[in-house]
Amino acid sequence: MAQKSTIYKAVLNISDMDRGYYHDHHLTIALHPSETEERMMVRLVAFALFADEYLAFTRGISTDDEPDLWQKSMSDEIELWIDLGAPDEKRVRKACGRSKKSVIILYHDRHLVWWQQHQHQLTRFDNLDILQFEDSVADKLLILCQRSMQLQVSIQDGELWISDAEHTVLVKPNRLKGY
Repeated sequence: MAQKSTIYKAVLNISDMDRGYYHDHHLTIALHPSETEERMMVRLVAFALFADEYLAFTRGISTDDEPDLWQKSMSDEIELWIDLGAPDEKRVRKACGRSKKSVIILYHDRHLVWWQQHQHQLTRFDNLDILQFEDSVADKLLILCQRSMQLQVSIQDGELWISDAEHTVLVKPNRLKGY
């Protein structure tokens, strides 16, 4: 019998001074059996960083034809495609071809090896941004991970501060490509 996903609930109070976006999001996040809590928390941070009323989690890790998050237009066109980790070049090509904007978020130092190997091929995609989180950020986010989370998110000057009632984690995305 296949394992089922574990359900997490999160309320994100987002204050994004960089984009002028201020909104509360009530989210249900499925942690796939093959996914770590660390990766799930990076997905949550990615949501906060690109928050919009149409941004949504997908079936993600269990599906090859969907990203981890996406934003679709009212006519069902993919506006934003967000993948975590180090996808193969075929997947990147597909993402850039199907969406107006694609973002890859690297969150482990081992992903930098992927970037070094693929950097030359990926420069041809004008609609691709690549962000890198410091290796320790994913581990630090675990302190905020609960089955039910109430998180405050402040974004200013490209830095993201995410906190609960007791802890605060700073995420400073390094832009390797784009913007």
